[in-house]
Amino acid sequence: MANFCDVCGKTTQAGNAVSHSNRHTRHTWKVNLQRVRAVVDGKITRLNVCTRCLRSGKVNRSL
Repeated sequence: MANFCDVCGKTTQAGNAVSHSNRHTRHTWKVNLQRVRAVVDGKITRLNVCTRCLRSGKVNRSL
């Protein structure tokens, strides 16, 4: 599955995981993607959509 949202373009973020002793190690945070059927230009297509876009109503889901 692709690691980006088809609606907003959100993708994998990278940074440092910081422990209690302040040691830094590289860490990646992946997008919470859902494969949903949505109506795009009057046609039903499958999209990889992040849960933020689903919750905010940016996607018109079909059943």
